[in-house]
This record gives sequence, structure tokens and C-alpha cells, in this order.
Amino acid sequence: MPFATIDPRTGQTLRTFAPHTWEEVEERLKRAEQALRALRGTSFAERAGWMRRVAGLLEEEAERHGRTMTLEMGKPLEAARAEALKCAATCRYYAEHAERFLADEPVDTAPDTSFVRYQPLGAVLAIMPWNFPYWQVVRFAAPALMAGNVGLLKHAPSVPGCALALEELFARGGFPPGAFQTLFVEVDEVRRLIEEPRIKAVTLTGSEGAGRDVGARAGGQLKKVVLELGGSDPFVVLPGADLDAAVETAVKARLINNGQSCIAAKRFIAPASIYAEFERRFVERMRRVVVGDPLETGTEVGPLALAHIRDGLHAQVEKSVAAGATLLLGGQKPPGPGFWYPPTVLAHPPPGCPAHREELFGPVAVLFRAKDTEDALRIANDTPYGLGATVWTRDEAEQRLFIDGLEAGTVSINGSVASDPRLPFGGVKHSGHGRELARHGLLEFLNIKTVRVSPSRAPASTQANE
Repeated sequence: MPFATIDPRTGQTLRTFAPHTWEEVEERLKRAEQALRALRGTSFAERAGWMRRVAGLLEEEAERHGRTMTLEMGKPLEAARAEALKCAATCRYYAEHAERFLADEPVDTAPDTSFVRYQPLGAVLAIMPWNFPYWQVVRFAAPALMAGNVGLLKHAPSVPGCALALEELFARGGFPPGAFQTLFVEVDEVRRLIEEPRIKAVTLTGSEGAGRDVGARAGGQLKKVVLELGGSDPFVVLPGADLDAAVETAVKARLINNGQSCIAAKRFIAPASIYAEFERRFVERMRRVVVGDPLETGTEVGPLALAHIRDGLHAQVEKSVAAGATLLLGGQKPPGPGFWYPPTVLAHPPPGCPAHREELFGPVAVLFRAKDTEDALRIANDTPYGLGATVWTRDEAEQRLFIDGLEAGTVSINGSVASDPRLPFGGVKHSGHGRELARHGLLEFLNIKTVRVSPSRAPASTQANE
């Protein structure tokens, strides 16, 4: 796939970029090594100053960065501006908290003096997707750079403008040259980079297939890897819920980022006692969604990011309907240019069809009727994924049941799943492993070093030292 900016509204190619040769990659690796040495001589205060300048630039230029995102992957401009501002807030969060999070931790082992020290690993290779082209990069880069690591970004080929803008942001913020660099490389070069000794760790946000490949290759090199993969998040509405609020939130949770989000709600589950009313209200609200130019105010859903994403989604819908799923809304691929797809609702997908357990990456919701509350929990967990889950109920016993029983990295009660720099983020099962954000995101790419200083004395027996 070429490195190109393709306007999802029209399918027109706006800019193309040549991939880097391996000689150019080698130069960037050398600069990364130089930057790493420079960063190790800096204080948290210096890095925090640079990170705050990056945050300020994102805030001042949110409109420009938002338009770059919208023109490359189609999200509504309002959401793109919000993404830039969320990145700024995350940079400020780590500028404020990193030093405290990574301070030496004393441990009482008297008469010895012992403590835990946190030190950077080195160069972190980040393999990132197109759907949140700034946010998913910053949530790795901000903690990694504040910890003293350097970052090498292999971004999706369809968002090269975003990749270059991010590289420029960290340079303008004041980080040493080479501390954060973009690499335009093909898949074979990515595999070669994972095996490169100067790369000390890898982080991937992407598909399950990509996660398996990257995880196996990084594991073969004994390198730390964080994987944030797909999701087929359940949104459970129980009889005690505020149904109006639940339906409004459910629609927004399905359509966030034009439906192209790993943590977007995708499977909507209600017990038989309220299912019919939930279905009626949900379909009616989806019918009123405003689809249009993502640069225009008021647009709720724009085009999908790429032609093959739209065509693959439509194939999943067609196969599910052919297998017996009920089509309640949408499901027709519109003619003409661009990568448009209408808000679509499927119900009662039979086991084995794509809509039953696969991730649908776009504005397609799937409704399930459960027998009762226990059956709703069973359906919610009936997926190979485990990224996020949402439950709407005012009953505290039901809340406890789902908090304990849901197989997910994040559980949201009476709200929608969202990432937050103050909270760890990641999944279980086929949604990956490792955590981003909060203190946990800092610790993933560090050497957690145990230090024990004994007073001068005769050596003790070594028989039980293990």
C-alpha cells in the first residue's frame, strides 16, 4: 500500500510519499541512539518543559491538526479537534506526574538499604493505525519520552501527513533531534526493525492478525511488547436502566469515529423484558443520524477511512444477512465516489455469521435479545475479544455482577467506554496484553531495577541466596 493522503470523501489522492530506503532508516536509527544518550543526561524537569511545549502547540494549532486528521481518515472535524486537545491534556498529565511515578521506591530490608529504580529501555518501535492518528501515537510517546526512551513511529500508510506532523511537534517542543522520528517503511522492513538490536521494545495498536505476527517476532527476540488489538465490545442494557439515556449513549458509542474504534460499542444486548422497546428506540435514533461532509458542522458520521475498510464491512453485513441476521436499517453501499457507508442495524445474528462474534469496524450495530440478566452476561462474554464493556443499570447487585463477571480490560457502568490518561488502558483475550496510560503506561518500557546496598561486613553463606 503506498504512503498517500487519500481524501475519503472522494477517493482522490491528494499527496504521495516515497518510502524510506534502508539507508535512510539506518540514519534514523543512528540519530535515535544519539538522542537516547542526550535524553539520559536530562532531568525530568527538562523533559516536562519540552512536553508542555508540545501540549501548548497542540492546543494552539488544534484546528490545523484536526483538518489533517479529517482529510486523511474522514472523522468529523469537531472530533478531530477534540482528539488534538486530548493529546495535549495527556502530554500535560505526564509532564506533571512522570517524575513522581518513577521516583526511587525504598524497601525496608534492614540492615541493608534497598530501593527500586526505574530506568529507560532505549528505542521503542511503535506500529500505529489510522483511526486515531494522533491519539494512539501520543498515548505511547508521551510516557515513553518522559521516561527517557526514544520513539520510532511506523504509522499507517494512509496517514503520512499525521505522522510527519507528530514528528515536527516533538521537535518543535524542544526534544533532542532524533528523540521521536517517523519511518515510512513497508511490512518487510518492519519485521527487520523488530529484529534490529537497537530496538529494545515494540508497541502495536492494530488487528489481531498483526498482533500475532508482531508478538511472535518480538518474543523471538526476547523483546518487551505491548499489544492493543481489536474489540467487539458489548453494551448491555438492563431493566433498571434509564432507557432514554442508554439509547442516546449507545448510538454515540457505536458511531464514535465513524464507527471505526476498537472500543466503540458494537454488540447491544437487552433481556427479553425490554428488548422490543430498546430496539425500537435504538433504530429510530440511528435513522436520524446526520451523515455528511466531515468538515461541516453538525455531521455525526463521515466516510470510512479506506475503500477496503468500507468494502470489507459491507461484505460482513451481506454474509450475516444471508446467514439469517435481520436487517433493520441501512446495509446498502451507496454509489459514487468516496468511502461512504450508512448507519446500519442488524438483529439476531445466528452463530457462525460475521456479525455474531467478529469485529465490525464501521457504523454497523448488532442487537441481541437475551433471556434474562444472566444470559445477557453470557452473551456479552461470548466473543474472543475483551477490550471494553458497558452496562446500564441502576441496580447495585447487577452492577457488581457485571463488574466481576465481564471479561474485559475496561468496564463502564452507565456511561460509555473511553480512554483516559489517568486510567490504565488495554485488553484481555484476543484484544491483546500490556497496558497504556496512567502509571502503568510508563512502567511498560522501563527496566525495573532492584538495588540493595549492604553495610560493609564479612560475606554471608551463599547457600540460600536464590
